Amino acid sequence: MKRPLLRRVLQAFVDIRELTLIVLIAAIIIVMSNVNPYFLSFSNFRAVAVGMAPTAIIVIGMAILLASGGFDLSVGSVMALSSTVVAMLLLTGMPIPLAVVCGLVLGGIVGVVNGLLVTGLGINPLIATLGTMSIARGIALVLTEGFSVSSLPASFAWIGKADIGGFPVIVLFTILLVVLFDLAVRHTRFFRQVYFIGANEKAAMLSGIHVTRVRIILYALTGILAALAGVLLASRLMSGTPTAGNGIELQVLAAAVIGGASLRGGEGTILGAFLGVVFVALINNTMTMLAVSIYWQMIVIGGVLVTAVALDMLIRSKRG
Repeated sequence: MKRPLLRRVLQAFVDIRELTLIVLIAAIIIVMSNVNPYFLSFSNFRAVAVGMAPTAIIVIGMAILLASGGFDLSVGSVMALSSTVVAMLLLTGMPIPLAVVCGLVLGGIVGVVNGLLVTGLGINPLIATLGTMSIARGIALVLTEGFSVSSLPASFAWIGKADIGGFPVIVLFTILLVVLFDLAVRHTRFFRQVYFIGANEKAAMLSGIHVTRVRIILYALTGILAALAGVLLASRLMSGTPTAGNGIELQVLAAAVIGGASLRGGEGTILGAFLGVVFVALINNTMTMLAVSIYWQMIVIGGVLVTAVALDMLIRSKRG
């Protein structure tokens, strides 16, 4: 009787990725709190939470895209472009709400372009978003000549630096977005279509789902969320940085896959992707506290991504 019970418990950890991540996150916290007492401090957790907020916002869109069978490599560049454009608009005297809306619209436009390239022209998402990644980053660098845009209005800092009850607004806002999108993905008809498309696109089309329209909307949503992350980052740093988000697409993909999303589509949750972001952020924080070189941190994150994908493929092959 003990063996079947143990097998069921282990199977639950494999099937419920969120449960596995919660255990791993708890293990990291317990081990590091004994290695470095500062790790468990409120100031450290605050720094980690604030730092991972932009990634957590972007991973919402990436997780939904992966569930539909697509992905977007341009999110980091869109984040930088939105950051710089909003900063430049603010310097012209444009009201903050209008400048923020313009930044979000810009992200949505890039997302729609990605969607049209993938669905309309049939370009592979890797090539399409790799191209827009280069274009968006190039535009940000051309507009700023490679320099950060600073001297922003003091009132703009509220979005990224304010606290409510001792908790950063940016973190509370991120958690709210995660909860809302997780509920929407689980309980709304539109987002349930995403999983049908990712699992079997032809069957989804035959069932009456407008696959092209849904995919374009998803790419637009991902672009808007990446732009929102750029706005929040600009507010926190009080500058628009054309090099912001460089390499963040790797972290976002790693977090989403670790959280249960599949590169083949049809699976994954927002909560799992968010926990994946927390897991990756804690690994980075742990290596920083252990004085591990930033270059080694990049190697570790890349290794985590490859391992997560390999394990995911192994598990799915055994199920099949």
